Amino acid sequence: MNIPPGLVCPIINVLYRLWCSTLHVAQTGREHADRLDAEGRLMMFSLFHDELFTLMHVRLDLRLATVVSRSRDGEYLARLLHSLGLKTARGSSSRGGLSALKVMERLMREDRRHGVITVDGPVGPRHIVKQGAIVLAFRVPALLVPVRLFNGRAFVFNSWDRFQLPLPFSRVDIVFGTPYALLPAELNPGEVERERAELQKRLNELRPPDTDRPAMDSASPQAG
Repeated sequence: MNIPPGLVCPIINVLYRLWCSTLHVAQTGREHADRLDAEGRLMMFSLFHDELFTLMHVRLDLRLATVVSRSRDGEYLARLLHSLGLKTARGSSSRGGLSALKVMERLMREDRRHGVITVDGPVGPRHIVKQGAIVLAFRVPALLVPVRLFNGRAFVFNSWDRFQLPLPFSRVDIVFGTPYALLPAELNPGEVERERAELQKRLNELRPPDTDRPAMDSASPQAG
């Protein structure tokens, strides 16, 4: 049965806010992003698809825009994000991807919003950075900010990205890497690959503050 998004999304919104309110969230390195925001510098927050659940909950005063799929599920997500104060560019790598990136560029330049990109989305490979964030950051221009979210305990879905749903009352560490600017004056294919590898390296190097504990204690994955 297809339930109209207008009926479902208010319920999803309430559930999301209640769920996140139970989490014990700690942020590391956030002060750099807040300082740049106060200075009017645009940023491209870059993270992995499976770790994004809690990020929108802690956006505070940051004005953000992100890409959302044109699918029916994407409609639910887009409405949730709008209720949280974000703007969305609809599309994916297979459906309207180029137009979505153009809308993102406009939102960032004209509306002065920071970008949020899941660098391995929408279909993977998991935790492998693609070039979208690099191209957008160059064209706007914007500083790249690698972000990792480490869940103390989470339910892991049996999906391409092994999406993580942090369990209620668990700890979530959000680690912001050092913002940095792209180096090349021109973005040819070789420079795109070099910058892609650099972002990959910076994301891989981020760790939770307490490195003596495991990054996540997962519940059993759900089939499907």
